[in-house]
Amino acid sequence: MKKVFLIHGWEGYPEEGWRPWLKDELEKQGFEVMIPAMPNSANPKMSEWLSHLQKLAADPDEDCYFVGHSLGCIAILRYLESLEAHQKIGGAVLVAGFTSNLGYDALDTFFQTDIDWTKIKSHCKKFTAIHSSNDPYVPLRYADIFKNRLGAEIIVEQNMKHFSGDDGIHKLPSALESVLALQG
Repeated sequence: MKKVFLIHGWEGYPEEGWRPWLKDELEKQGFEVMIPAMPNSANPKMSEWLSHLQKLAADPDEDCYFVGHSLGCIAILRYLESLEAHQKIGGAVLVAGFTSNLGYDALDTFFQTDIDWTKIKSHCKKFTAIHSSNDPYVPLRYADIFKNRLGAEIIVEQNMKHFSGDDGIHKLPSALESVLALQG
């Protein structure tokens, strides 16, 4: 069965923003969808988040997809780095993702080592990165990094801020369309 893991960001939680809507829409398409509560989301630690993902998706295959929001994106990339050589997933959608601590010391544990782009691509061939034209935290230059390093398809949404429920974003059709397109 096709599975999708929706991974929230810093201070996020499963029921926040567009995740419940996306879960419902993907289930209508026949996916099994999990939205885990990531550990200690107010004070996230990469080791805890990685361990949690490794337990949840212990035996991934090409019918397994990930959608991350904000800090959830680097958690997915770190998870992909940790996979065994033979393990592959079907694809990943990175919403408001980034590759540095954005000036927040609280996020340092996720960026203590360089991102191993080659290893990530050996476990996943299909990426889509969705960014907002006016994200107050994540500059659009990160879209270029995902395009250059992962060959990601880039979608730039207008005026969606950081794609959070606090920004009034409770549906994200581009994320749904991106997951469905990854299967092709």
